[in-house]
Amino acid sequence: MIKPYLYINKTKEKGRGVFTKERIPAGTLIEISPVLVLSNSDTQIVDKTKLHNYIFLWGVRETRSCIALGFCSIYNHDYEPNCEYEMDFDADTMAIKTRRDIKKGEELTINYNGDITDKSPVWFDVKRK
Repeated sequence: MIKPYLYINKTKEKGRGVFTKERIPAGTLIEISPVLVLSNSDTQIVDKTKLHNYIFLWGVRETRSCIALGFCSIYNHDYEPNCEYEMDFDADTMAIKTRRDIKKGEELTINYNGDITDKSPVWFDVKRK
């Protein structure tokens, strides 16, 4: 399930991102998408490819990863995200929900650290230093 008002567009600095054609109220579930779960050994292989930038750690102990289908892997990172994601390890899905009201035309973002309050540098910020 992906809300029909979501779309992918190019951004100035981050490549592509997810945007909205309509205003979205806070607390709205905007996407539930299946994921492809990768084993630990597959994760090690994918980590050496461009797909590294599009996978999420998976499982309670985060020993595997997943490729999220739908738009999930296209949401850009922000340390003050306007959306959050939730993983369902039993159903092999990811859900995206808005944290605040979103304006028409606004880009939707998530915190790649998983915890919306985690301000730890993500991998591409660490590489820049």
